[in-house]
Amino acid sequence: MKEAIERLLAYDHWANREDLARLRTTERAPRRCTELLAHIIASEWLWLARLRQESQKMSVWPAFSLDSCAAQLDPLPDAWRDYLATADLEAEIRYTNTRGESWTSRTGDVLWHVPLHGSYHRGQIASLIRSVGEEPVYTDYIHCIRQGFI
Repeated sequence: MKEAIERLLAYDHWANREDLARLRTTERAPRRCTELLAHIIASEWLWLARLRQESQKMSVWPAFSLDSCAAQLDPLPDAWRDYLATADLEAEIRYTNTRGESWTSRTGDVLWHVPLHGSYHRGQIASLIRSVGEEPVYTDYIHCIRQGFI
């Protein structure tokens, strides 16, 4: 199962980098696209902090520029790899969400949630890019695999 999660997180990183690159070349991209990408990245750091039982270091909806997105995105693969090296996928973590609600989740479920959450918001970015007459990047998982990106 760890290998599957590692592949999914590698795909997630690739897809986030693809969206970042596209947003850098799309002058008409709505500001909301950058907000969504920043949210994807901040959410990954938030979940990683929860898994490590650390305090949250940034807002879940930070006001990042594309350069800030890149700076926060680049170290994520190593951070996930380091965490996964010793992760117990069956362990449960307790945390408080951004609404102040207390929850308990299985580590493995959180690790599946992270890339699925990113995929959801990348779909929103693609719709917004299309809404201004531009073509979004193709970030489907199967495309990533077929092309050998991971």
